Amino acid sequence: MADSKKNRNRCSFCGRSEDEVGFLISGLNGFICDSCAAQAYEITQEAMGARQKNGVKPLDLSDLPKPVEIKQFLDQYVIGQDDAKRFLAVSVYNHYKRLLQKDRGDDVEIEKSNIIMVGSTGTGKTLLARTIAKMLNVPFTIVDATVLTEAGYVGEDIESILTRLLQVADYNVAEAERGIVFIDEIDKIARKGDNPSITRDVSGEGVQQGLLKLLEGSVVNVPPQGGRKHPEQKMIPVNTKNILFICGGAFDGIEKKIAQRLNTHVVGYNSVRNTAAIDKNNLMQYIAPQDLKSFGLIPEIIGRLPVLTYLNPLDRTALRAILTEPKNSIIKQYIKLFEMDGVKLDFEDAVFEYIVDKAIEYKLGARGLRSIVETIMMDAMFEIPSEHKDSFTVTLEYAKHQLEKANMARLQNA
Repeated sequence: MADSKKNRNRCSFCGRSEDEVGFLISGLNGFICDSCAAQAYEITQEAMGARQKNGVKPLDLSDLPKPVEIKQFLDQYVIGQDDAKRFLAVSVYNHYKRLLQKDRGDDVEIEKSNIIMVGSTGTGKTLLARTIAKMLNVPFTIVDATVLTEAGYVGEDIESILTRLLQVADYNVAEAERGIVFIDEIDKIARKGDNPSITRDVSGEGVQQGLLKLLEGSVVNVPPQGGRKHPEQKMIPVNTKNILFICGGAFDGIEKKIAQRLNTHVVGYNSVRNTAAIDKNNLMQYIAPQDLKSFGLIPEIIGRLPVLTYLNPLDRTALRAILTEPKNSIIKQYIKLFEMDGVKLDFEDAVFEYIVDKAIEYKLGARGLRSIVETIMMDAMFEIPSEHKDSFTVTLEYAKHQLEKANMARLQNA
């Protein structure tokens, strides 16, 4: 009697009995087995994906993160740089609104405001871009300008920038056409000489000329698998009109251009007084488009990057905070690494001060903090997993010994 009742419980899809499957899920008028449930999920995902391929996910202004919310999110991962965060937050939010306005077909057409961020190495330009990508509702990619060359030369073509965006959007062209691209190291494609090039400037002015059509907005034929390695591939047309471009670069030495400009009009008592008010330790805050032109960016590309912002150099307080405070701070990463081996890692407070002192001494910026901590922790990370310790404390004496042993001066030239 019990067996006949058990055999009546069969999957309504495949017909197998309860003892032939892992388990049955009961419904109002039937059952479904674990195998059929898994298949149903896969079919649903495939159907949803195919539907999204034909269009884009609709944006709703009420669901979008507001500028204040975007900045608060950035604050969790990036210390300081409030001005740059505000510019980024507003530009990304306006990008969303521009996409919504385009769908409504209003008479007023909002133009996109591409951004250029200028700041010394290690101040957080790339980190800002990577962090903001975590919370976006549109495709986002980071590309490096140093590998770009003019078409026909060794290196990557300009169109490869959009290849990365297409890959992130799973080759959904409509989705990619409303994405955001961060072009890092934009200063590395600056013009090599002061005068316009009459010969080929393969990785400088030539690349800038090629970038113009992307920044302004045009239909570009994009190789889906990358540049010239697959010449037989079919090109995909992508309209860049609604793609937001954020550029970042260190522009090493641009402070001299800024200083020259600020001192050019020093005539009379009033001008001398104004010059005295300039903060010489942070000339980057006075950056203007003409400084970018003096550095080697062509006027056309500067005009297509209307939003210009800067990142402050990191002082001692900021470096100390970067070491321990953000969600993914360097120290928290090492604590997590040791925790995975069952080891509780501690640092004396004096060690943090010592690390910051060394970063300032060698002018390594925030990126240098990791190099210093890595040098201090290398021997411990090598030995402790085999020693089955429960805890390990990094003392000031230990840190000093490790750095002296590693010849830290080599980082100064890194």
